Amino acid sequence: MPKRLTDNLNSLYIGAANSMRPKKSRHKIVAYVESYDDIAFWRDILGAFEDENHYFEVMLPTNDSLAKGKKKVLENFLGERLGDNMIACVDSDYDYVLQNTTSTSRYINRNNYVFQTYAYAIENYQCYAESLHEVCVEATLNDHQLIDFPAFLRLYSQIVYPLFLWSVWFYRRQRLNTFSLTDLNTVIKLERVSVYHPERSLEDLGRKVNRKLNTLRQKHKGVEEQLEELGADLARLGIRPENTYLFIQGHHLKDNVVKKILEPVCILLRKERENEINQLASHNLQYRNELSCYQQRQLNVDLVLKKNKRFKTCPIFQKVQQDLQDFMHRINDEEASKKEDSINYL
Repeated sequence: MPKRLTDNLNSLYIGAANSMRPKKSRHKIVAYVESYDDIAFWRDILGAFEDENHYFEVMLPTNDSLAKGKKKVLENFLGERLGDNMIACVDSDYDYVLQNTTSTSRYINRNNYVFQTYAYAIENYQCYAESLHEVCVEATLNDHQLIDFPAFLRLYSQIVYPLFLWSVWFYRRQRLNTFSLTDLNTVIKLERVSVYHPERSLEDLGRKVNRKLNTLRQKHKGVEEQLEELGADLARLGIRPENTYLFIQGHHLKDNVVKKILEPVCILLRKERENEINQLASHNLQYRNELSCYQQRQLNVDLVLKKNKRFKTCPIFQKVQQDLQDFMHRINDEEASKKEDSINYL
């Protein structure tokens, strides 16, 4: 092969190899998150804010141990270590609703380099009501809508909202043992849910909630006005009776509310599809082959929920996006200003 052609091929090879490497000229911003699941969640969100000058690298809170969690993220990087080059991305838990009534909530809500979910946790977004029909379709490959999930979770939220107010009221006063999150979750979990009569589970829930409300009112008299004021304060934060499910404990919401209705719905949808295959098959071999093909393509509901990214139209999520947008504008403006100062100095 002629030397010039060889040189050209080598040059093309080197150029192609270089093009596959991350852009070295871009500035890296490290984002520390709480756990493995959070890496994928925040990677997808932060990726939308990368530009020609900046990219994010999402990492666990420490590289010298297996310790994880929100406390580890904030303990490791409190103070001056957070900044334009290093941010923390965490679940809000109750810190958003607590606002500035605890040291942790004050730190998270006031720090420009700590980004929070605003919803209780990433699981609340993964269980976003408007996305749940698509979750069923992806899991079962059946687009028959059996339940109005937004209506179901709206009614659920309205039922549990008065008890949620009590919970936040106690937590803002740091009376965690008087009515703990565990106590709240015990009352607001759903028992068995019927796909054909989902209202019955909500009626049972309403009775449980009312019993607990009556007990709290008897033990803690004279706080109704304070609860009304708290409700108005939460409304200013975007927390209303119809979207309460976004602000209760995420794992509880997924395991004891959403999956309680999703799993029976998916069972029925799969049976529908299997019956359709049985009716349309011309012979037994075709039935077995088609059924096997269908079953191999089904997905586990829990896995689909974990990978669910259809929550980005959620109004409360817009706050997360706005925070990141403000952050990127701020660091770009600062860098442009420094560059201009450098040019003027020269």
